[in-house]
Amino acid sequence: MVTLTERIDIYVNTRNDLDHRLAAAVRDLQETALYARTRGILITRHQPGHYTAELSDQVPFGMTRELFR
Repeated sequence: MVTLTERIDIYVNTRNDLDHRLAAAVRDLQETALYARTRGILITRHQPGHYTAELSDQVPFGMTRELFR
């Protein structure tokens, strides 16, 4: 059975860690997005060092957008 990831919380302390974790999260979410082909990826910065990567109906399929709160 395949587990599909729709949301990934990311906590980091360095920019290098952030770059690697975001890239990995986007790859994982792209794989999930290919099944339904209806949602894109939204990256949200909640505060320094805390981000969320998730599939979103507000982002067109095939796109990745960033939101800063």
